[in-house]
Amino acid sequence: MSRRSLITTGAAGALGSAALAAPAIAQSAPKIQWRCTSSFPKSLDTIYGGATDLATFVREATDGNFDIQVFAAGEIVPGLQAADAVMNGTVQMCHTAAYYYVGKDPTWALGATVPFGLNARGMHAWLNYGGGNDLLNEYFNPQGLHYIQGGNTGTQMGGWFRKEIKTVADLNGVKMRIAGLAGQVMGKLGVVPQQVAGGDIYPALERGTIDAAEWIGPYDDEKLGFVKVAPFYYYPGWWEGNLALNFFINNEQWNSLPKNYQSLLSTAAKASTLEMLSEYDYKNPAALNRLVAAGAQLRPFPQDVMNASFAAAQEVYKGINATNAPFKKIYDSMVEFRAQTYLWQQVAEYTFDTFMMLRQRDGSLKPQNG
Repeated sequence: MSRRSLITTGAAGALGSAALAAPAIAQSAPKIQWRCTSSFPKSLDTIYGGATDLATFVREATDGNFDIQVFAAGEIVPGLQAADAVMNGTVQMCHTAAYYYVGKDPTWALGATVPFGLNARGMHAWLNYGGGNDLLNEYFNPQGLHYIQGGNTGTQMGGWFRKEIKTVADLNGVKMRIAGLAGQVMGKLGVVPQQVAGGDIYPALERGTIDAAEWIGPYDDEKLGFVKVAPFYYYPGWWEGNLALNFFINNEQWNSLPKNYQSLLSTAAKASTLEMLSEYDYKNPAALNRLVAAGAQLRPFPQDVMNASFAAAQEVYKGINATNAPFKKIYDSMVEFRAQTYLWQQVAEYTFDTFMMLRQRDGSLKPQNG
């Protein structure tokens, strides 16, 4: 069965089972054309592909009646203006990462990821079953936006540095491209955070405009060539235990859709989320090996950096919670679930994964010959 057959067959069946009369079909599957602007360039095929996958799923499930055209960053608006283009009606929807817009309000970050938050499985569970989607739409709807998750990268790497980081003191004065609330946390450790779109990171590193940069992980980082200009490759990206990408849909456009199209969009977005996470999980291991062969010096963040970062993050949250009621409401919901999910994952997932990682280290997981 092809990767798209389940959603295509299921959605088409749902549309076709209601009635066979032409007028009924026309009412249930009207011809609609939308534009979706992405925050990402086409060269980053996996993350950009979250939008093209959704468009393909929807187009195939409606026999082309619901056609969503996807435009790369810069083709309609710059990548970091995607949400604004939806709010002002330039396009019907966008594919982006909500934390790009923390300059509007830090609450936006909770639709993507926050430092020392959830991993991908925890994020999916909280959004879909823990009330996260409803809380986020309670916040975004009055701003003219409907929020739907549209991808996840999994836990990200900690980024590329020109110089080795041995202690917290080594971070002082480092100009680093870093997104979301992580910039505020890093700022407490002496880092000078920079907001730079994905396609502009390499030239900024090459020119020395920035000293370090985080993006996603090995597969995309290899494509962007960071190993050529900043050899020290750190992990983990504690500010991105997951990254939930998302679709923002103009709220008026969303409300005008037939209910079956709303359902199809939501289902297609879930499918594109699984596609993206699966693709990264498949492609990152080989890319990491290639990067190390190309000269990347793999380093874990020192424990004192991790501890200082966690403490700084709690200071940031305390300050925001004291003055921002919408943030606190959503954050408290996420944090309550965070304690539960990590307890459960520690019991089963972590124990199994640790055992298997030890077997990987001693070579026991290699294919057996004969």
